[in-house]
Order: sequence, then structure tokens, then C-alpha cells
Amino acid sequence: MKKADAKPQKSDSLNPLRYVSRRDATPETYRNLGFRCGLEVHQQLRTAKKLFCRCPAGVYQDGDDYDAQLVRHMRPTLSELGEYDGTALMEYRTKKNIIYRIKGKTACTYDIDDTPPFAVNREALGIAIEIALLLETSMVGELHITRKQYLDGSIPTGFQRTAIVGIEGAIPVAGKRVGVRQLSLEEDSCREVSDVGHERTYTTDRLGMPLVETVTEPELLTPDEAAEAANVIRYLGRSTGHVNVGIGAAREDVNVSVEGGTRVEIKGVQHIRWIPELTHNEAFRQKALLLVRDELARRVADEKAWDAIPVRLSAEDVVRLGVVPEGMSAAAVGLPQFAGLLGFGTNPGRTLGDEISDRLKVIACIEKPNMIHSDGAGSSPAVWKDLRRQVGAKTQDAVVVLWGPEADMKTAVETVVERCRLAFSGVPNETRKGLPDGTTLFERVLPGPDRMYPDTDSSPIPIEEETIESTRARLPRSIAERMGQLDAWRAPADTHAYVLRRNLCPLIESLVESGMDSRSAATLIGHRVRRAMGDREVNAERVRWAVGEGKALEIAGDALRDLVVLALLEPPASFDELLERAAYRRATEKEIRAEIRRRLHDVAVRRPEALVPVLMDRVRPLAWGNVPLAKVAQWVEEATR
Repeated sequence: MKKADAKPQKSDSLNPLRYVSRRDATPETYRNLGFRCGLEVHQQLRTAKKLFCRCPAGVYQDGDDYDAQLVRHMRPTLSELGEYDGTALMEYRTKKNIIYRIKGKTACTYDIDDTPPFAVNREALGIAIEIALLLETSMVGELHITRKQYLDGSIPTGFQRTAIVGIEGAIPVAGKRVGVRQLSLEEDSCREVSDVGHERTYTTDRLGMPLVETVTEPELLTPDEAAEAANVIRYLGRSTGHVNVGIGAAREDVNVSVEGGTRVEIKGVQHIRWIPELTHNEAFRQKALLLVRDELARRVADEKAWDAIPVRLSAEDVVRLGVVPEGMSAAAVGLPQFAGLLGFGTNPGRTLGDEISDRLKVIACIEKPNMIHSDGAGSSPAVWKDLRRQVGAKTQDAVVVLWGPEADMKTAVETVVERCRLAFSGVPNETRKGLPDGTTLFERVLPGPDRMYPDTDSSPIPIEEETIESTRARLPRSIAERMGQLDAWRAPADTHAYVLRRNLCPLIESLVESGMDSRSAATLIGHRVRRAMGDREVNAERVRWAVGEGKALEIAGDALRDLVVLALLEPPASFDELLERAAYRRATEKEIRAEIRRRLHDVAVRRPEALVPVLMDRVRPLAWGNVPLAKVAQWVEEATR
């Protein structure tokens, strides 16, 4: 990406941050950073009903198509230990109206917390057991449903019902085994429609759909390992044939840390291909924040004595600034010893000042642009000189100017000061949102470790040994076996990802068993079918039917491949109809040779070397599917000697 190759800005007073683009990074780059990564991979299960009610699963609504609307407000409550969760306090400060758009056919009173949960969906539990066994986890003897706090409003109850199915498994990644901490069965959250100002809107169609969460150990030591692990988990789930595919059906939460930093969660990554750039840049972001921390430690002798200096700006100041939208209030905040730090690069094209602005958007609900700072100018030198005088800023100090609705200004000023205080500690514990360009935005404070507690509405469910063994007996091949199978088939390397992602190994296997050459079968599926179908589901039965009927008529080569694609794109009523559509004509060797001789007398060319290509072009329609073109070329050469 263009942005990802740019170097973050540096302050001369800081140790230089040697940013390296991912393209130029090596394993040593990540060893020097102390890079560690773990994944939480969420995969929706393909079931008829939701997990804890009997509403249909997988029926989606348009964001503007709903039967009822419900508005709720989040408020923090004390835990059993008499403590408030940090995420709950942050969400409370946003003063959000949480709006749920409800469609009668996709939701019920359970979804809005007016009805206790139904018994867990046994179909979903069976699929979860199958995936847990494929992950080589040790199965729990009894399923205990717990509540996991969800404090962004995406679940109306404020918690998600979840249950651990298996623990301590492993997956193959980069020639080693990476630990799988656990696999859980849980209900999905609402689907966000918009989040602007103090209103966040959701639809409830996705709410309650069953999904599994696979949590790896933080043993992924490079960004590419992280992506490979996500792919292995995706392939494994899809090998069961019981998971949903498409946008939103699978999402990854990616946890990243570097030496001296802390765990930061990049939430809800939609595409595995984003993971390498996101994790690479997050590692350098944390390194940059650690350099800021170290610089502050050199500049500020007593961190506890440090304090910001906020000043509300007059209407005249607002006008002179020339950047504050009409009707907005504004404030200036003096930040002692922060000169040069707000402009210090944390990610390609982003600075510490941008991180403060992100928090203003999320916590104070002030849409961007919402601030400027003295490291980035944004107004005239004379105005900055006056602002520095108002807050008593010295040469080594920085000044932030922020604006927004009057009702939000108190929270906004507190947010700026709070984020600057966090700079003394280095890397804040937080959840961030991944962007397509490989950078991230602040989303919320990372939830505390004690966010789970027993669900008093649900009884434990025994998982019988007989159930486990019967499931184990019908497991599909492991991903490692499938990869070995693709190698044995001599499948082109560029077909592997598509075949595994779409769970098409069983289809290729059946084509090989029917007598088709293994490399030809893999190439047919991994090249021709992929180009024709894209992300659409492949009807395996239709492929087998077209190949079987074509082989019975001894249709060869490109013609057979073309017929398969045509059968997928435009399903025919019969094979004869398919042949008619494809303009296929049965011909013997004798007829094709006769056609070559006839065409030879009809063809007139200016250059002798053009005779063979022209003849081939004229004869190809008759030869198509009857004789390999290499054989036809040989006959044409013989006829033209």
C-alpha cells in the first residue's frame, strides 16, 4: 500500500523510530520488536435456528426495513467485587442512544431480554464438537453456559452467552504447532448500521446466530504467521461443510504486543488478507508509543505532579482560529513538556495527535475534524502565540485546540488530558478498529479480565463420551492431510488456497475416483471454476454430473472444462441441452481429417507460415471436445507438407 511505505514523522529530540515497511521486514525485524500475536477467530455456524431461541438463522434485513425500533442507554453497575468495569465507564461517558431496528421474522422477545433463553441449539452444539475435535482440543465433560459482558450495546442484554467446548488443542502453522487455548460456542451480536454522534444503530437479524470462537495462544511470531493461522482455522471450519461463508460470516480479533508493550486487540477484522499489514503497523505503533513514554520520562521528573492546563476559548478566539465550525464551542489545553510529541508518527500517515482525535470521536462523540495542535499548526502563528499565552505554555510545551457542541466539551477536555496521561505509561490497553490501509483507530477501552460469570438461566449440559466418539468417527480429513493430498495430486500451487477455502477437496477426490487425472481435476476446479464462480458457492453435484456425462461421451480437454463451467453458470434441463448450448458437434478422426483437407483447398494466405494457424482456427470448432488440439495440430502439419 502506498501509505504503508511512508515513514512516520520523527521529532529530533526522540530516538529515531526505524520504521520498516512490511515488504522490507524480515523475521529478524519482528524478533527485535518482540512481536507476539494471538487470534480469536469467530465463525458463524450454518444452522436453521438461532442458538438460544427458535428464530431463523441467516435471514438478513435491509437496514431501513424494520417493524419496530427500540432505544436503550448504557449505564455501569457494580460487580460482585464492588468495582466498575473500565469499558462500562467509558461507554457511559459517551451518552449514546443505542437504537435497535427489529424485524418480526428475525427476532423475538429473547433478543430484547424479555424472555429467558431456550435450551441450547443441539445442531449448533454438534457442529461445535466436530470443530473442537478437528482442533485436537480436549473436550469438556459438561457444557457450562456463562455470560460475557458486551458493553458497546451490540447485545441488548449487555452480555453474550458463551460456553467452552474444548481446551488445549493445536493447529499446524509455518512448520510448527501453535497452541489453541479453547473453542467456545456462543451467540453472535447485532449488526451495526451506523455510529454517528450520540446515536449508534443496530439491526437484530444477526443477533443470536450460533458461532464458534477459536482462541490461539500468543505464539504467532510474524504477521505472516498470524494470517496463515487464521487461514488454517478458516479451512478447518469450512471442511465440515457446516459453517456460513461470505462477508460477516467469519471475523478475526487479532491481539498484538511487542516487548515492553501490552496486549492491544484489533477487533472484527473482516478479511484475513488485512492481518499482515495491520499487525505489522500495530507493532510499530506500540514501539513509537514506548519511545514517547521514554522521552516523557526524560523530560518530566515527577509524573504524578504533571497536569494539563485547559482554558475555554472566547467567541472572539473561535473566530480568529478560523477552523472551528459555526455554532461549536472550543477550548485550548496546554500540555507541559509535550512539544514535538503530538506530531510524532505512530503509524504511516498518523501521529500521536491523531490518536487523541480518535478518542474525541469515540468518547466525546465529536465527529472529525475535532482538533488541531501546535505540532501541526492549522492556524496563524499570531493566533498560536496568543493561545500559548492564555494557557501559560513554554517553549517545551504543546497546545491542543478542540471543539464541539457545548454539552460535550467537558468530556472532550477530560478525554484529551486522559490520553496524554496514558502516554506516560506507553501503550494503553485498548480495542482498535482495523482499516483497509493497514492502520487502526481507537474503538474502546479493553474489557477487564473479570468479564465472565455463570449464566443462572441455563443448566449444565453433559457431553457424553458416546457423542464425542461418534462425532470423531465421521470427522473430515485434517487440514494437514488435505494439504498433503493437494501435493500428491500435483495441484498447481495457486489453486490450494481457493480449494481449501471453499472446501472443494472432496469434490476433486470424487472426480479422481471417477477416473479423471488428478492434476486435471485440481486445475479444473482451482482455475476454471474459480475464474467463473468467484466467491459464489460451487454446486459439487452439478460438476460431478457434467464430468460424468461428458466422459461417457468421451468429450475431451477444453470442451469438458467449458461444459462444466456452463453447467454451473446456466444449469440445463438435460445434458443434450447443455451440448446444444455449447454448440458441441460429435466428430470422428476420419471426419476431422477430411475437414482439414477440405479447408486446405479453401484457405488462401499471403504468407506460407500463416497456413497452419489459419487451418487450426477453421478446424477447431469440429475438433473441440473430440480430439486433443495437439493431435489436430499434428494432422494439420502432415496435411500441409
